[in-house]
Amino acid sequence: MAVSDATIHFDKLYSYLVPPELAERIWPGSMVLVPFGAGSKPRMAVVLECGEELQPDPRLKTILDAAPEEARLTPDLIDLVHFLKDRTFCTWFEAVKAMIPYGAQYQPARKDGRWVMQSRLSRTAEPVYTLAGELPQKPKPGPKQAAAVEALRNGPLSRKELAEQGISDATLKTLCEKGVLSVEQRDKLLDLFASIPFDPRPLELSPEQQTAYDALEPALEARQPCGALLYGVTGSGKTAVFLKLIERTLELGRKALVLVPEISLTPQMIRRLKQMFGSRLAVQHSALNNTERLLQWRMIQSGRADIVVGTRSAVFAPLQDIGLIIIDEEQEHTYQSESAPRYSAHDVAKKRAAAEGSLLVFASATPCTETYHAAQSGRLRFVTLTQRYGGRPLPTVDFIDMRAELAAGNPREVSGRLVQELKSNLQNGEQSILLLNRRGYRTVGMCSVCGHVIKCPNCSVPMVYHKPQQALMCHHCGHQIHPVPQRCPECGGKLNYSGFGTQRVEEELEQLLPGARILRMDQDSTGQKNSHEKMLAEFAAGQHDILLGTQMVAKGLDFEKVTLVGVLGIDSMLFGQGFRAFENVFSLVTQVIGRGGRADLPGRALIQTVVPEHPVLKLAAAQDYPAFYRQEIAFRKFSLYPPFCAFCVVGFTGKQEGAVCQAAFAFARILADLAARQPDIPLRLLGPAPMNIGMLNGKYRYKLTIKCRNDATFRGLMRAALDAYAKQKLPAKATIALDFNSDGDM
Repeated sequence: MAVSDATIHFDKLYSYLVPPELAERIWPGSMVLVPFGAGSKPRMAVVLECGEELQPDPRLKTILDAAPEEARLTPDLIDLVHFLKDRTFCTWFEAVKAMIPYGAQYQPARKDGRWVMQSRLSRTAEPVYTLAGELPQKPKPGPKQAAAVEALRNGPLSRKELAEQGISDATLKTLCEKGVLSVEQRDKLLDLFASIPFDPRPLELSPEQQTAYDALEPALEARQPCGALLYGVTGSGKTAVFLKLIERTLELGRKALVLVPEISLTPQMIRRLKQMFGSRLAVQHSALNNTERLLQWRMIQSGRADIVVGTRSAVFAPLQDIGLIIIDEEQEHTYQSESAPRYSAHDVAKKRAAAEGSLLVFASATPCTETYHAAQSGRLRFVTLTQRYGGRPLPTVDFIDMRAELAAGNPREVSGRLVQELKSNLQNGEQSILLLNRRGYRTVGMCSVCGHVIKCPNCSVPMVYHKPQQALMCHHCGHQIHPVPQRCPECGGKLNYSGFGTQRVEEELEQLLPGARILRMDQDSTGQKNSHEKMLAEFAAGQHDILLGTQMVAKGLDFEKVTLVGVLGIDSMLFGQGFRAFENVFSLVTQVIGRGGRADLPGRALIQTVVPEHPVLKLAAAQDYPAFYRQEIAFRKFSLYPPFCAFCVVGFTGKQEGAVCQAAFAFARILADLAARQPDIPLRLLGPAPMNIGMLNGKYRYKLTIKCRNDATFRGLMRAALDAYAKQKLPAKATIALDFNSDGDM
């Protein structure tokens, strides 16, 4: 079994004895409580395999307690545990925890002098009443008792539902004592989107959409694993094809899993799915509280959900008989986990599709280069939508040279041309979206005398000035400096704050466009529960004129009255680190331009930049993904980047920089020595070197980058290197982690 809190260097599967009283409660997938270590401290564990031995090892310890049967992991999820362990080099229990939401986990507790398992959440059930017999006429029943019986003739109701009809707990208790009603504890029924009406309407596909559906539908019928890329320009109606595929999947008696990259995209997707398919829809994402996530998870586990929609973690939903998996906006980096287990939702989805005989659809207007290459190579079916729905034209795009703006005496972050276009939209009653992928007010504080930059004491990044809080804030660890310093701590010189974020642009717009209703949408403004849904609903209802935000406003959103899109501050991304920098810029600009002109009104876009002739921006403005792909794939092949190799980044972290550096070089030597004995394994070692952010949360970070072929032989080599690293007691100097989904950093 997999035991909690084991480090990667001491992580293995442990064996325990099953006591007779638990023999009928323990199976593969069961959550149990076991004594562990020299002190036999109670720890949580999950059973991965059961067996019988005639003469078990007398040193084996005995299981203390087991969770109820309904908490058991299903066989397909146990397979995923093994998959994550093999592919991501996480611990066994880290793989287990990826499958189970916090609320479905257990913790040790003392009861009557012994250790037992206790659910982390206890208030997830409610009393449900069922009519068990007729109401006796003597003594004469009261009107409330008669009302309760009548209310329950159509089926069981919860205490809350009965209370809404004016029936008290005392009345229910009396009826139970008389044997008229029976009561049991059931999971609370949680309809997160009860306000969305069930309003199914026949789907009318355009000829091109119908052709795309016809190309994909046979794979649903075949019940064989199949992967496909649905590539369509922005506004081509990929979602309509999704809905038709889901409809057919349900007709075939199977289930559907829909992944979206960000929480901000879930409200619109949920609304469409709920209107068409009703309440048998479950949601899984991090904005739900622990109780909501648990109840949704149990809804899926019990088979009461036909469709699951969510962000990355929803790929582990305990959904059975999956016929269709959709990964929308598949190019997004949020499908890659940045903490253990460091998995790619793409890879897990492929594993599940293979096991279930599912159709896996990757969808995007700007596919990941690796995905498009797989489609071009014939490893994925290639289905295209080349026209916007209804024959609407793509937005026209103009560039604004910010060097000319500055020379003309405009020091603002918003150009004069963009201000005029925004005014025009306001006069016409049309809406605008502005993209600026930087939050805060000012992004850098620098001394005008010595050039010292105010950085976070815990992270090697500049502090960002946030005007509403009147504080400098670190966007990585949350550290704050208040009040905002005005003098350099090194030389006493005056600090100048420069750069701009969404708060600064919001202030400029309020000054330039008095009366405009501006909605700022970034990580600072969306911290409250359901804030994404509320903000987008308000914008859709016309309560705001301008939506200003970070990349959460760039993808997947569909607003009829948006006719103008502005792109600000894109240049810093053009010259960012990592081999995906151009791909990220092309995708972001293409996607946000595509938010305009999606209904009857034509769209237009303005891109503010100091490099208006940059080829990536030109291709994004033209929405010409095939041309961008040809340039990008040539660069990847020449430089040996994915898809022509795999990337494995080995990260080292610790409190002493010298020790971390030494550990990184020691591991590099270990790996080089082992690789020299197996010359048939192709690989290239780069580094070690500091990571892009050299210190994070008070810990120094180094990396070793390996260009390799990610197969079983290479992973075996890495396990041998990790074992040798542990034997030299190097983990005491620096903890180590492997990431196969990175673009060169962790």
